[in-house]
Amino acid sequence: MQNLYDVIIIGAGPAGLAAGLYAARAKMKTLILEKDRTGGQIVTTNEVANYPGSIKEATGPSLVARMVEQAEEFGAERKKGNVVEVDFSEKVKIVKCEETEYRAKSIIVASGATPKKIGCLGEVKLIGKGVSYCATCDADFFTDLEVFVIGGGDSAVEEAIYLTKFARKVTIVHRRDELRAAKSIQEKAFKNEKIDFIWDTAVEEIKGDGIVESIVFKNRKTGEITEHKAAEEDGTFGVFPFIGYQPVSEIYKGHIELDKAGYIPTDEHMNTNVGGIFAAGDIRVKTLRQVITAAADGAVAAVQAEKYIENNFEE
Repeated sequence: MQNLYDVIIIGAGPAGLAAGLYAARAKMKTLILEKDRTGGQIVTTNEVANYPGSIKEATGPSLVARMVEQAEEFGAERKKGNVVEVDFSEKVKIVKCEETEYRAKSIIVASGATPKKIGCLGEVKLIGKGVSYCATCDADFFTDLEVFVIGGGDSAVEEAIYLTKFARKVTIVHRRDELRAAKSIQEKAFKNEKIDFIWDTAVEEIKGDGIVESIVFKNRKTGEITEHKAAEEDGTFGVFPFIGYQPVSEIYKGHIELDKAGYIPTDEHMNTNVGGIFAAGDIRVKTLRQVITAAADGAVAAVQAEKYIENNFEE
């Protein structure tokens, strides 16, 4: 059968790449499909300090490059492909991209998650014009300018700290009266003289004619509305929302089980509710979304896919 693989992995983040490595190393015909950049969220991370065994001063891109190299060394194929439709109803599964259709005996869904938007007026219009969801990608554009980071979790505070290397001032805007980030990360932020905080506040609107020029805040306790305008000598400033992620799971609705938030429930073996379909990484229901857990998910999924094929397909 043309384009028949043992396993197709949808997504080339740490989960997908780990799955590709383990699947290809097990001599399975393996295809990794990725519609965007290889590496997923981790390629936007300037420093990876909590991945066991990573070299000193490892970055997201350097870690991903090694993962890609390993997967390809064992024969995993990687192709650009935007998956637009799936059919998991038969024994052989179908994955349809915009121009090509693939078939596989098993599927590992590792599509990950994308940054959530604030949902305020002006946000979408000004993406790439002052609004950014990737500090590592865009921090340099805001050298010696002012920057606002929206959010209070680990990612928000870590990115705020990183942005202080470039911006002259970084203000963290949080909906609550205390941060949700790990205490060790909070301590670094509170000690950083470049970081200020605005508490109990939401963003109502981001304004600008072709570039961010002002931001409108609303205090959630008092209802007070305030507007911060760019300094005349700057003309603009940066807005970096880090308020969580949205699973990339829309195309799987009706094909596999999703929870209310759109994440995929699995058992400890990465099995979904459909035989031969596994999920790994940030798209899966889990308590910790980190590179190490994504890679572990991918390895488990690949091993289980191999067992599934052995039990369900005759040679």
